[in-house]
Amino acid sequence: MTTAGHFGPRQLMAADVLAAAALALFAAFRTSGHSVLVWGLLAVLVLPLAVRRRRPMPVFVVVLAAGAAAIMVGAPGDAVVIAFALALYPVGLSEASRSGVLALVATLSAVTAAGFATIVVPGLPLIAAPEGEESFATAPMTVLLYSALIITGSWVLARAARARRDHAAQLADLRARQAVTDERLRIARDIHDVVGHSLSLIAMKAAVANHLVNSRPEEGRSALSTIEHVSREALDDVRTVLDTLRDTADSTAGVAEIDRLVADVRAVGITVEVDRADLTDVPAAVQASAYRIAQEALTNVLRHAGPTRCHLGLADEAGVLTISVVNEGTKHRAPGRPGHGLLGMRERVALHDGTLDFGPEPGGGFGVRARLPYAWAVRDE
Repeated sequence: MTTAGHFGPRQLMAADVLAAAALALFAAFRTSGHSVLVWGLLAVLVLPLAVRRRRPMPVFVVVLAAGAAAIMVGAPGDAVVIAFALALYPVGLSEASRSGVLALVATLSAVTAAGFATIVVPGLPLIAAPEGEESFATAPMTVLLYSALIITGSWVLARAARARRDHAAQLADLRARQAVTDERLRIARDIHDVVGHSLSLIAMKAAVANHLVNSRPEEGRSALSTIEHVSREALDDVRTVLDTLRDTADSTAGVAEIDRLVADVRAVGITVEVDRADLTDVPAAVQASAYRIAQEALTNVLRHAGPTRCHLGLADEAGVLTISVVNEGTKHRAPGRPGHGLLGMRERVALHDGTLDFGPEPGGGFGVRARLPYAWAVRDE
């Protein structure tokens, strides 16, 4: 497919055919009335240029030989130099640096040798240049400098285009590697969130079961049943996260899974009040981050607040999704560096250029509030 500013193989070949035809007309105009030998050399010189991109090196060799012979015969030098430049360009573009330099040296050497031959070899050129026209026989240095300038300019353009193409390929490779790294980090965060949340629930319920297994067998069995349920859900979540390695679609959980998350937290004795707005217009990626932030915040409640009451809020206003988790626990988090959970939330917020605030509440407890802008994502879509 041809994209804006780029041409496909067919378009490039058509351009080469047109360039060869234009050069043939120019050469025909400049060689009017000359011998069949000159016409034959010009045909061999010009016609291969139509396939110069498909067979760069063979075309270059043929054009170089025919051009050197044409100069010695007396064909128009400017047409020959243009043919050299057109044949050299795809060689400089496609060949390695050393081969490209050798091609440039070979072209300049061929022009110089053919021009020198027209001066020192008796009887050359076979056809004298028209009166008033510069040639190797009349102005060798001027013609040689002109030829060298055109040929070297073509080679420099080819090498610049190749360097730009190589740079673009390296940049694409770096972007691909970065995308893989980002995906691995995202999967690691998701697994951390899933495992951390589920193990906190399991640990709490296991403690309950161990305490009540003899005195209250029914409640102990209920706790074990909850452990089994949470374990299965955790395994399903891990499988879902790992499936993203095989599927390009983002299958991470969204806010639709909030009800299940809240039910799991309530099952261990924490009262959760939910205030959730309609989030159907929020992009899926933002919903996934919101779910993981809420999950990690609720996990922190389990770990650090003890039996308590907490409030989970999800609000959507002016293209910003706001998540808040505030608990009324009696335990206080020990001062120190933020744990992996808060660091993970910061990373998720940073993905959407949002903000994250957390800390003790004025009336006691601990609060986490995140803002995830998504208006830019809607515009991109």
